Amino acid sequence: MTDFLAELRELRAGDLPTHGGRTLAYVYDSGLSEVDEIAAAAHALASSANGLDPTAFPSLLRLENDLVGRAAGLLGGTAGTVGTVTSGGTESCLLAVLAARDARPEITAPSVVLPDTAHAAFHKAAHLFGLREIVVPVDAETFRAVPDAMAEAIDESTVLVVASAPSYAHGVVDPIPEIAAAAAARGVRMHVDACIGGWVLPYYAKLGAAVPPFDFRVPGVTSMSVDLHKYAYCAKGVSVLLHANAELRRTHYFASAAWPGYTMLNPTLQSTRSGGPLAAAWAVVNHLGEDGYLRLAQVTREAVTRIRTGVENLPGLRVLGDPDSTLIAFTAADDGFDLFTVADEMKVRGWYVQPQFAHGDSPLNLHLTITAANHGSEAAFLADLTASVASARDAGPTPVDPDVAAFVAALDPETLTAEQFAGLLAAAGLVGDAGLPERMAPINALLATAAEPLRERLLLEFVGALYTP
Repeated sequence: MTDFLAELRELRAGDLPTHGGRTLAYVYDSGLSEVDEIAAAAHALASSANGLDPTAFPSLLRLENDLVGRAAGLLGGTAGTVGTVTSGGTESCLLAVLAARDARPEITAPSVVLPDTAHAAFHKAAHLFGLREIVVPVDAETFRAVPDAMAEAIDESTVLVVASAPSYAHGVVDPIPEIAAAAAARGVRMHVDACIGGWVLPYYAKLGAAVPPFDFRVPGVTSMSVDLHKYAYCAKGVSVLLHANAELRRTHYFASAAWPGYTMLNPTLQSTRSGGPLAAAWAVVNHLGEDGYLRLAQVTREAVTRIRTGVENLPGLRVLGDPDSTLIAFTAADDGFDLFTVADEMKVRGWYVQPQFAHGDSPLNLHLTITAANHGSEAAFLADLTASVASARDAGPTPVDPDVAAFVAALDPETLTAEQFAGLLAAAGLVGDAGLPERMAPINALLATAAEPLRERLLLEFVGALYTP
């Protein structure tokens, strides 16, 4: 009999490591082995239960209410604060936008006001739900939203204003009090995207860090999102969307009796929802408790401080902005090397750092998501980063074939054909069954020459090719 688990282990061996602090994006590792064991056991106990009907599975209702209450307490909620457990930060953000839109049916062409550092989930929400995006540039040096500019962008069509705590790209907290006050003055909802910071910033504050005000203690904040599969170190995917009161939440609920089956009631975008992730999150949150999260925040903060100091002291690198939390983005301080090559060199040395393309005033940079698992390996990381920068200097700039660049520049994302995309793949050396090349710098350098709409289309076509059996 085929050992499918052995086959799965073999397949997983080709993935980025999810433990050990070597993958500084996508994964959040507490460094505590028992957390995975507890999550797996709880997931198995509840994976067959269905969150579609809380009256059929009251255990899941209890778990959800417990998690929402814990999140609300952490983020300055009151007795009236309510929430919903979702599949992740994107769903939480989508529901916040949907609730705001549907609460104002008299506005026929609703809009959402966003700093240009807001998570792409809000662009997705505007796309899906038919809202106009009013994107406001952030400060070019701090990368924080500019309150006066955000206030000026609010108009009669605005149903929601968004700010971040912190923004993903640069790890900085927007000036929430000023933006929330501007939204409240116009009678508009204010959502704080604390997906990545909501479970760690409160513990930073308890450790004495100067955390800017960002939660329900700020007047005018009407909703917040916080992901438990980030710094609550729970299994994916679990997020909580909080509303200041039940009336604000009601408009992202959906009901339909207009068919011959059961009356469908959905508090989220999903109908069937496995109880597994919810139970796993509940078990981990209760296992770690207040003291456990405080310890994890402390070691994470120490790791962030050490890595940030090391990056700032490394000639040729510059940290972007003044990060408030666990995320660091750094760019090249001179033209003597290519950051895409640095990323490749780090991968050779066993580290994954995330390239971020230039956008507006934000230059090409490398992004680090630092977790508790990075504590203790900071010196090794910085030594390898130093060596990677030196190797990138020796390699020089990553060349882009002028003919290929001209071919890319001539492409129209609206009319891109399969043949053109195949020609680009061939020109980039991405043909056959070999998969991605070991070195991504040439590919990323080529993508960096493409305008953003074209880069989006090219990458969508590439993903579509990946998901072809």
